[in-house]
Amino acid sequence: MSTRLKLIFWTCVSILAFLELGAASNIGICYGRNADNLPSPNKVSELIQHLNIKFVRIYDYNIDVLKAFANTNIELMIGVPNADLLAFAQFQSNVDTWLRNNILPYYPTTKITSISVGLEVTEAPDNATGLVLPAMQNIHTALKKAGLDKKIKISSSHSLAILSRSFPPSSATFSKKHSAFLKPMLEFLVENDSPFMIDLYPYYAYRDSAEKVQLEYALFESSSQVVDPATGLLYSNMFDAQLDAVYFALTAMNFKSVKVMVTESGWPSKGSPKETAATPDNALAYNTNLIRHVIGDPGTPAKPGEEIDVYLFSLFNENRKPGMESERNWGMFYANGTSVYALDFTGESAVPGPVSPSNSTTGVSPSPGDNGNSTVTIGGGGGAKKWCVASSQASVTELQSALDWACGPGNVDCSAVQPNQPCFEPDTVLSHASYAFNTYYQQSGGSSLDCSFGGVSVEVDKDPSYGNCLYMIAPSTDGMNRTMAGNITGNITAIDSPLASPSTSNEGIRQMVVSVAVSALLPCFVVSLSLLW
Repeated sequence: MSTRLKLIFWTCVSILAFLELGAASNIGICYGRNADNLPSPNKVSELIQHLNIKFVRIYDYNIDVLKAFANTNIELMIGVPNADLLAFAQFQSNVDTWLRNNILPYYPTTKITSISVGLEVTEAPDNATGLVLPAMQNIHTALKKAGLDKKIKISSSHSLAILSRSFPPSSATFSKKHSAFLKPMLEFLVENDSPFMIDLYPYYAYRDSAEKVQLEYALFESSSQVVDPATGLLYSNMFDAQLDAVYFALTAMNFKSVKVMVTESGWPSKGSPKETAATPDNALAYNTNLIRHVIGDPGTPAKPGEEIDVYLFSLFNENRKPGMESERNWGMFYANGTSVYALDFTGESAVPGPVSPSNSTTGVSPSPGDNGNSTVTIGGGGGAKKWCVASSQASVTELQSALDWACGPGNVDCSAVQPNQPCFEPDTVLSHASYAFNTYYQQSGGSSLDCSFGGVSVEVDKDPSYGNCLYMIAPSTDGMNRTMAGNITGNITAIDSPLASPSTSNEGIRQMVVSVAVSALLPCFVVSLSLLW
């Protein structure tokens, strides 16, 4: 090869490398379902689409959930629960049958892109670490038979407790008791170009060592830095320190090239009396700052510029989770669709300062609807107008309870159903509830999710207005109802989210980089080929 041709060739390679550096980090959401009061999977899918979130993690392979995400183009990470590991590890036929019956009927309509095999198995009471790799291998074999082994990645998510120590980051190593399990699993990840999955929770580090860890450091809001004495690297937040600890631990085992994916990270909004840092303000601060860091300032001190995919934990509060009070309060939304705090998934809204134990006497967060936050807006579907009214089949007791909620925590102005007001007559709970339900429904976006009220309401397409009692109908824009409830600024960005638009600074820059690189790359290779010819 001539010197001139070599020069052109390496120029092309450099452009390719530059193009790869333009790859963006992604923010996803964990959709846990350990609760008995959550909306249906179809309604949850509506919500996630409305929030313009493109990456979702679930913890099993529930068929109703898989169906709900069909034709959404949302990338879905499914899970194999620990209870299923034995069956998956024992016989290839079990996995072949599982794939044939539970996955293939819904793929690729439902965009399944990865499978997490087992959940933090090293911390599970029934040590199932020996089952993880055989299960992963059997799943890989089944996927290969179906021609999907290159399209669906296989890994397993782990707790940070898998490390014997995590600080300073450069000294981090995996626990020796897990080495026999980890080494072959990491080899599998390398062979199949799959990521190492880790769940990172600065909250626990702060909660369990508040005398050593500053709250601001855990919330990405520290004005000072922590130094790693061995490397001199400076850390302004705990998330980066934890993530670098994982990188260093992988390097110590000679698996430096394995990519890392953060499959859970978040902050609870409520806790037991001793969990004083579990507040809505701190949860909002942590998640907003994490989003900003991942999207706008990727990388860590040890790996600057390294893109990293992070899944926020979690979408809903889950009322059946065992453990301390905080375990049931990691959600960004209550089960009724009301936001626990107004998280902007672009990370652009202002966030409150940290609420430390010194200025917070309780870890109790508001009940649904009483914090001034919005009710989730989901596309109203354009087209036909609809109203939400009380069901005539519901009992007076049920209707009164729902009416009390709508006129109280639901922030509905119910003055129109008071005596001498236009909607007071007929003076029945059914009539008053219909007015309140519809007002809440229209303010919240006109989605069927907003007309649930515990099953005591129904959507209708006939205007229920009568006389001087006029029922609200929210305006629509471009075929989608986008009205938000309450007087809120900096709300959850959904349909108009800059994350979905090339006009955002980050995505716009990325697309510009891609455009420039491609325009330079094409003639580069044309010249190379012409010289070869």
